[in-house]
Amino acid sequence: MFPIRDHNPSYSTPWVTWTLIAINIVVYVFTAPWGGDMRELWLNNALWPAAVTHGVAWHGLFTHMFLHAGILHLAGNMLFLWVFGDNLEDRMGRVLFLIFYLACGLAAAFAQIAANPNATVPMVGASGAIAGVMGGYLLLYPKARIDVLFYFLVFFKIWATPAWLVLGLWFGIQLFNELTSGASGGVAHMAHIGGFVAGALLTLPLWYRLGGPLFWRLTHGHPPFPEARERQTNIPTVTRRR
Repeated sequence: MFPIRDHNPSYSTPWVTWTLIAINIVVYVFTAPWGGDMRELWLNNALWPAAVTHGVAWHGLFTHMFLHAGILHLAGNMLFLWVFGDNLEDRMGRVLFLIFYLACGLAAAFAQIAANPNATVPMVGASGAIAGVMGGYLLLYPKARIDVLFYFLVFFKIWATPAWLVLGLWFGIQLFNELTSGASGGVAHMAHIGGFVAGALLTLPLWYRLGGPLFWRLTHGHPPFPEARERQTNIPTVTRRR
């Protein structure tokens, strides 16, 4: 299943979100397998947990957030950032949102290192930082409607699903996979978990400033404005000339 959009428009242009998406795409183009010597840049700027544990290659804690292992890896991450990033940027402001995003990515990196401090497999991807965005979104808009694309073989269906169910299910899958397989499948589930939890915790001050539980009671967990509704329009009939 993939979230493709939310019913939660933002009041301002999400320049930081768009810029992050653009940077990730440009970096991928230059560091993809067809990049030749630039592939060394990918390896040198990935996150190597064992290296950080031994006090070297600290720059990977930040640079890994802008590297991806494949086109599907990139596309999935950018889709999630596109859907959920604009609303947090709108609420937090551009500078604070950028700091929040990087902090969540950093928390995700440390969570993965703590889970396997001697790992010699590089970690790349923006998913830890984006998981933080999802955690913050869940705290502010638990009942926002998310259009989710469900597919099974050749069957496709789009359902409007509350954010708490979409994001809660996603987080539950990360927990289950971490407990059953860890990172053996090539996915840093602990980074996702750490980023998500960090995002929720870092959004708590904003949530309290908005009213905390009162904010939820006033909005009932929905975005603080009426949702767009489809409205039927009568089309005038045209008389036929005899």
